[in-house]
Amino acid sequence: MGDPARPHHFKMISAADRVEGLRSLRDQIHEQMEALLPIRPVEQLNEQLNETHDALITKAIMLSEADMARMGKGSPPVPYAYLLFGSGGRKEQTLSSDQDSGVVYRDPAENGEEVKAYFLELCHLIVMNLINIGYPPCEGKVLSDNPDWCHSLSEWRTKLEGWFREPAWESVRYLLIIADGRCVYGDEGVADSLKDVFFSDTLNHPMIIRRMIENTMRHKVLVGIFGQLLKERYGEDAGSLDIKYGAYIPMVNSIRMMAIQANIRETSTLERIRNLVELGKLSSADGSKYEQAFRFILRLRLVTTEQKEGGLYANNGKLHSSKLTKEMTDELKSSLRQGKRLQRSVYKQTMGRLM
Repeated sequence: MGDPARPHHFKMISAADRVEGLRSLRDQIHEQMEALLPIRPVEQLNEQLNETHDALITKAIMLSEADMARMGKGSPPVPYAYLLFGSGGRKEQTLSSDQDSGVVYRDPAENGEEVKAYFLELCHLIVMNLINIGYPPCEGKVLSDNPDWCHSLSEWRTKLEGWFREPAWESVRYLLIIADGRCVYGDEGVADSLKDVFFSDTLNHPMIIRRMIENTMRHKVLVGIFGQLLKERYGEDAGSLDIKYGAYIPMVNSIRMMAIQANIRETSTLERIRNLVELGKLSSADGSKYEQAFRFILRLRLVTTEQKEGGLYANNGKLHSSKLTKEMTDELKSSLRQGKRLQRSVYKQTMGRLM
């Protein structure tokens, strides 16, 4: 907390009445927060950064609703929740994050097709407005304006039940996406009802749990058997460390796997760790070690190389090893060892339950 500019940022975002104004604000905030990276405690910085993303996204949704009303489309016909997935759902966005989103709305009493058409049109405006603010769309098309990710609650229930019955790789990936979902705007109760469906069914399908643990183990920690860091060997990223997929994602996936099996609905990785400790699923000592490791990895992820492509903020999640001091390198190796230990532990525990 303690940043005097913080209340001013939120006041300016709240007062913005055009997307262009939000874009200008995002650029200003981006520069200011980039300067805070070396000096601000990582959890504090992460919280402030993600609150700012939430505020910008929320305002973009509100402006999109106003645009719909001006076009004669009216207000949302039923309560709905706008969901963030991925790092947005986990409150772990970097300075440059893409859009991973969906919508769930209450079942209408009538005119179901018209209601669906309204939300798809609204979501198209939201997605375009967020692109204009600098948030690129998800390359995997996990977007609210994609009909596959915009449904009534009963439609979502049917879709989830289908994914549970068919444990294909894509089905499991989609279920893990839902696990990280949270409501950024709208009716929290609708989002909670969707999570009720997820958590009431997941543990009843051992094959799904088996497929989830296979997915969880897919990304390996970037430390070799002799404790050396595994760097990119070829191409323009030669000498770089894949912080996103070789450090961050393995810990995210492992903790999420434990949280799902413990019926923990928190989406933040740090909050999931704390909940696991409270429930006795992790010892206090292990929880503290995993938290410390994850906080350091979060900091490294926040400083991965920024690239501006067509006005959109983006990064490849990679950090050149030359940017690490000896102390940072040692701490990264220590954090990765904890990540590797966590992966092994989660795999062993999960497979033990399935025997």
